[in-house]
Amino acid sequence: MSSSESRKPAYLGLGSVLAVALCTLWLAVAGHLDLYINPRYAVFTIVLAAVAVPASIAGLVVVARGAGHTHDHAGPDDAPVARPGGSARLVRATLGGIAAAITIGVTVAMLVLPPATLSARTAQQRSVDSATLSNATGSGTVSLLGSESVDTSGYGVKDWAALIRQTTDTSSLVGKRVTLTGFVVPGSDGSFTLTRFVISCCAVDAQPVGLVVTTDGTVPAENQWVTVTGALAANPDQSADARIVIKAATVKRVDQPRDPYEY
Repeated sequence: MSSSESRKPAYLGLGSVLAVALCTLWLAVAGHLDLYINPRYAVFTIVLAAVAVPASIAGLVVVARGAGHTHDHAGPDDAPVARPGGSARLVRATLGGIAAAITIGVTVAMLVLPPATLSARTAQQRSVDSATLSNATGSGTVSLLGSESVDTSGYGVKDWAALIRQTTDTSSLVGKRVTLTGFVVPGSDGSFTLTRFVISCCAVDAQPVGLVVTTDGTVPAENQWVTVTGALAANPDQSADARIVIKAATVKRVDQPRDPYEY
């Protein structure tokens, strides 16, 4: 294998690292990094990307300089070095081209296309219902009701979903007033699920949590962000997994919040 061929993987690897690092820094500057990772990892990610940029550039320079000072050597007794066949070179070139195209495509997409949040279709694919709430709410607990000292004014969709899951006697929740914001995942019975994605580490592991909403009005369109004000009530459908629903007094259409995820 010639020296130029042997350095192609190095060029591609270092170039990929540089592209990812630059995209990460761009997302941080544009204020969109929290659409991809949990904010508690933001500082670590930015520092790592800032280190990766000069390191990958230095690596590319070293590889390029090395390529200028090396040449193919003959084997013992001036025997020619065995070179891979044409088919092997073609396979390597094809795979390298595909990898380069993917790297360039992802980089251009991140820089040109507007960042997008996860959608209702993704929530449906990942089962946004009470049977899977434990996947997103995890083992963390919220303050159980039953005491006037419990302040639920700051509770989000995740907190109420966790509270309902952890409460053995859900009748104690009936009548509690809530005002929550999320996006719409339509149901099949004229109701909808008020949904948020919960991110533990990054968007790849995002899990949907939601509360079923019943309303006397029209169900908003799929993916529409709304603020629901109402009271918790026992689910009239006793066969449903969701034991508690929100009986909506108002459903107000709103813009997507700057930070659409919960953590």
